[in-house]
Amino acid sequence: MTRTAGVAAVITACCVWATAAEAAKSTLSTVKARGQLVCGVSEGLPGFSHRDVEGRWSGLDVDFCRALASAVLGKSAKVRFRALSSKDRFDALISGKVDVLARNTTWTLSRDTALGLNFAGVLFHDGQGFMVRKELGVKNALELDGVTVCAHAGTTTEINVAEFFRSRRMTVKLIAFEKTGDALTAYRNGKCEVYSADRSGLYAQRSRLAAPDNHKILAEVISKEPLGPAVRHGDDAWLEVVRWTLFALINAEELGVTSENAGKLVKESKNPEILRLLGGAENLGKKIGLDPKWALRAVKAVGNYGEIFGRNLGPKSPLKISRGLNRLWSDGGILYAPPIK
Repeated sequence: MTRTAGVAAVITACCVWATAAEAAKSTLSTVKARGQLVCGVSEGLPGFSHRDVEGRWSGLDVDFCRALASAVLGKSAKVRFRALSSKDRFDALISGKVDVLARNTTWTLSRDTALGLNFAGVLFHDGQGFMVRKELGVKNALELDGVTVCAHAGTTTEINVAEFFRSRRMTVKLIAFEKTGDALTAYRNGKCEVYSADRSGLYAQRSRLAAPDNHKILAEVISKEPLGPAVRHGDDAWLEVVRWTLFALINAEELGVTSENAGKLVKESKNPEILRLLGGAENLGKKIGLDPKWALRAVKAVGNYGEIFGRNLGPKSPLKISRGLNRLWSDGGILYAPPIK
């Protein structure tokens, strides 16, 4: 490389970095000025981010984005959802095409340090598993030696499958697809005996099959998959808004604050923790660039964490997934949020 070319490369790299850094620093003000939150979600995963035939979005990730829009902009409707593939999701966030990525994305060291993004917290504690046809007679994952596995490209799923089989000296043929729908179609059409994804995703995809009861999700969990929203690196102000909106939803469940009683509690509660959360005592919102009632609006819009989970994944949903680790820490789970004070 010539000296001139080298200088040009450095200048180009610096300009790119400066543009990304500037975009990151102005996210909160940009969202407020735009009057709309742009949220990156999956291309369609029941329970997390799914669009019906009329174009209406629903799911755990979707409700989190609506809570965030309510906290920042005052109304849950002030959000636009952008469907992203697993391959495109990080570029979309880093380039500023979306303000926040809420796309059932696993928090890992590499992603947290090398991709130019920061995770705000854990929205769903998950783990990877396997789904097979019941007719195969497979009882556990140790009986899968020599199978063909369908999975999603550009995710931790590929690595986890390879490591699981290699560490047990088992052979596997892995077929990875960029789009979630393509992986499910391949499994449906018999191109693979096994479909591997996060267990929550397996429940969601099984519900899409013609005869869900003919398919079995094996008991083994082969990885830790803490899923959570992410923002661009270097934007501490926006990171704090996203993080504390998530923490507010968790704290609300712990304090018994719901979408139905939040409006009443902010006026009548004698509990100082509830009053701090809902803005009835202190203006803690100013510490993150918001008004006193930011958390009140978020909870009234979508409910506390338990309400959101139940509606999209739990007993009130078609998936009927057990809360498991996602129960509150006071109820045998590991869901825990720092106090708002």
